[in-house]
Amino acid sequence: MDAVVAPLPSAAPCIPLNDPTPAIVFSDLDGTLLDGRTYRFDEARPALDMLRLRGIPLILCSSKARREIELWRVRLANRDPFIFENGGGICVPQGYFRFPIGGEADDGLIVIPQGTPYPELRVALRELRQELGVAVTGFGDLTAAEIAELTGLPLVDADLARRREFDEPFVFDDAQDPRASEFLRAIDARGLRWTRGRFFHILGDNNKGRAARLVAGLYRRMWPALRTVGIGDALNDLPLLQSVDVPVLVQRADGSYAETAPLPGLVRAEGAGPAGWNRALLGIFGA
Repeated sequence: MDAVVAPLPSAAPCIPLNDPTPAIVFSDLDGTLLDGRTYRFDEARPALDMLRLRGIPLILCSSKARREIELWRVRLANRDPFIFENGGGICVPQGYFRFPIGGEADDGLIVIPQGTPYPELRVALRELRQELGVAVTGFGDLTAAEIAELTGLPLVDADLARRREFDEPFVFDDAQDPRASEFLRAIDARGLRWTRGRFFHILGDNNKGRAARLVAGLYRRMWPALRTVGIGDALNDLPLLQSVDVPVLVQRADGSYAETAPLPGLVRAEGAGPAGWNRALLGIFGA
């Protein structure tokens, strides 16, 4: 795990240097900026330094819980807005933009809810499990130690991963259960949604792309001619990639890419996780 650095104070964004068109970058975490197995980001440091030097905001956009991402912002020395739980919520540091935005103040952040409250998702998961007789386990059914064992996260991170607000990760106890597709269809039938990253997720009518468009709209109030870049590795990143000007897909650990519908201008980065992330962003910004 990379060393934790001291948090940076909140600050307003800067116009990127050496580029007449301001830009922002939305990035997934697990399997993209972070190695999917070790959670390290050493190979991404050159591009991270480049973004910081040029003043290009990096908006973390992940299925992780809010408190998890807050910890990663410290580790990454990141002080920009972020999107958590697959677009279920958006956080903007107080004072970041020079104009008022909607949301609720909480611990130095403005929180903008977008998703279905977590207790409703837990009820739906429990009821579907009982109705269909499918063995499904959500993060809310596990202890922090069990989540750490399942994910490979340190215990402190696993504890934060349990503190959900708008999204419930879950697994089928039998990965080959033939009723899995029926279970997923039943989620849709209840008016909820599901997606998949490393785990399945049950959520409301929200996604990363919708949240990213809202955040980009805030930046466009300052920079009308804004270029947006989005980078991810999995199914739950596709709405994000569909919402940006420059979509980037990094390779998975086995060298493959997630299946996508045709996306104009899609960049298929060479390299898995942070290595592909680094190569793609240095190429896009000509560094």
